[in-house]
Amino acid sequence: MKTFLRLLLAAALLAGFATAADAKVYELRIYTTEPGRLDALLARFRDHTCKIFEQHGMENIGYWVPLDEDKGRDNTLYYIIAHESRDAAKANWAAFQKDPAWQAARKASEESGKILAKPPEAIFMDFADFSPALKLGAGKAPRVFELRDYTTPDGKVAAIDARFRDHTIKLFEKHGIVNLGYWHPTDAAQGAGSRLIYIVAHPSKEGGLANFKEFGADPDWQAARKASEEKAGGSLTIKGGVKSTYMKAVDFSPIK
Repeated sequence: MKTFLRLLLAAALLAGFATAADAKVYELRIYTTEPGRLDALLARFRDHTCKIFEQHGMENIGYWVPLDEDKGRDNTLYYIIAHESRDAAKANWAAFQKDPAWQAARKASEESGKILAKPPEAIFMDFADFSPALKLGAGKAPRVFELRDYTTPDGKVAAIDARFRDHTIKLFEKHGIVNLGYWHPTDAAQGAGSRLIYIVAHPSKEGGLANFKEFGADPDWQAARKASEEKAGGSLTIKGGVKSTYMKAVDFSPIK
């Protein structure tokens, strides 16, 4: 009986930890630099920003730059950080902006000219319930990452979630596509209720394209897609609603 109670308590504690982890707020931020200024931005993050983030309660998750020129290879940085809550995010950013170390780092980095071409885009997100837990650190082999962004017709995000939960993520793994994380935006202006954002990994871009070709031809996927669309009464993505960006992790990224 005592052993059973200990196991029950351990399970309850683990469940509590999982709930706490799931309650985090994730923030995807996209920076576009002036021509020739991406290296200066990366240096500022590497030498200053990431450390100051951690001092103000922001958890560094991953930092990436696109592989392709038409996706912003030379002037774009994508990154994800985590906060304990949305209120914490607001407080974290306020404290960060006021930090003298950040102000000095920003001033020094811009002595040769402005770095950002426009204000960063910020998307606050919640973990999807079917997402695997995030694993920081390097993968087993060199890999590239793919950011995929799905926009669904109104009211269909639950249906696409069900398809991913019950079929897609398992079929991804079958075809060598590594699931990293799945999120939903929390704000209406950023697609709350109609958007699924996720990151997967491949051995290379060429490998990723081959993986998705095999995935698309899989009879199990075709059957799952057909059944989900019949149940939902149509396609689960709007025309042009699936966007893909292949990326590589920068040297200071926690996820590599």
